[in-house]
Amino acid sequence: MNADDTAVNTEDHALGAAVRALVSRSLDVIAANQAASGAYPAAPDFSAYRGYCWLRDGAFIAEGMSRHGDAAGAWAFHAWCGRVIGERAPWVDMLLDRSGRTPAPAEMLPARFTLDGRDGDDEWWDFQLDGYGTWLWALAEHARRHGGNLPEEAARTAARYLTAFWGLPCYDWWEEHLAHRHVSTLGAIHAGLRAAVALGVLTRPESEAATEAAEAIAALVAAEGVAEEVPDGVAEGVPDGAARGNAAGSTPGSAAGPYGGHLVKWLGSREVDGSLVACVEPFGLYSADHPVGAGTVAAVERALAWEGGVHRYLADTFYGGGRWPLLSGFLGWNHARAGRTAEAGRYLAWMAAQAAPGGLLPEQVSDRLLAPGRRAEWEERWGPVATPLLWSHGMYLVLADELGVRP
Repeated sequence: MNADDTAVNTEDHALGAAVRALVSRSLDVIAANQAASGAYPAAPDFSAYRGYCWLRDGAFIAEGMSRHGDAAGAWAFHAWCGRVIGERAPWVDMLLDRSGRTPAPAEMLPARFTLDGRDGDDEWWDFQLDGYGTWLWALAEHARRHGGNLPEEAARTAARYLTAFWGLPCYDWWEEHLAHRHVSTLGAIHAGLRAAVALGVLTRPESEAATEAAEAIAALVAAEGVAEEVPDGVAEGVPDGAARGNAAGSTPGSAAGPYGGHLVKWLGSREVDGSLVACVEPFGLYSADHPVGAGTVAAVERALAWEGGVHRYLADTFYGGGRWPLLSGFLGWNHARAGRTAEAGRYLAWMAAQAAPGGLLPEQVSDRLLAPGRRAEWEERWGPVATPLLWSHGMYLVLADELGVRP
């Protein structure tokens, strides 16, 4: 596909050039910041993230690099995960030997590690299960694409951990709401367990248990994680400042079709969250042509997207609740896989337009805030918005690859 024609769909050749140039820049930014250990730092210059790698962020960054031919860099990341998780196999054994006692959140494996693979010393919202599932999914994708030696012990450890504890409430992608079971987290675990089985690294009993857990996740989400009604904030009367409209100002909700039920932020809720579209593409909890899959993409887009940018959720106050380029990447990814390449191209173009001087993509964009009065408190606490956020660059690479955009 020619990015200047169908994918980006713009007569502005300067914009088309900028879209392609940001592919090269994203590859350079990620490669230049990858640690010698293989870890991808979340944001090398941001005070709260500096010196840490998250499994979730890193897995999607590695996917972007893998798609654009950096097999060595992606394998270095997966090897780092193999060491980090493999070294914690005794920890998982200990958790599994608790004679039925549910471990406390503080006893569980961390969501992020220092670049040399240690547990962090800083207090953090660390109990997050989605990263382990996302890593298994990304490992399988990279191995399918490039081949290579798998970190089998680490993959087994991650799968055993998820098989045993997938049903526990934990923090979500945004490191919030410990008391809930989040559907995007369950989608990541479901994909990770299926990937571990497909990789062939599990024993027969482990494979059977992982398959049973994945089936139980799908059944639970179908029973408690789907709302049939239009989500809060979509109908008329959305508060000023909430995100109304879809990718580029066309008729709200038109791009993904009518609602057929949609996934919800956590079990038992009615709200939507930008992370939910990952349950369709890439995690495949619901297919794009399933009514719930199509309804989820439509619900997220109509409630949270505005002119190519996507908010996390309507009640977001973090740095005032701006639009996140990486979520634009996920929505664009879903459109691309469903054959809506013009819509996907508009998301890619919006992402490219958000690059700061030097071609650096931020964590979020602050020109349209849901809670503008809450921005200053975060700037006082942690400084300006994280820039660059390597996950934003990784998602840009994924969407560019989906659309055939190359440097």
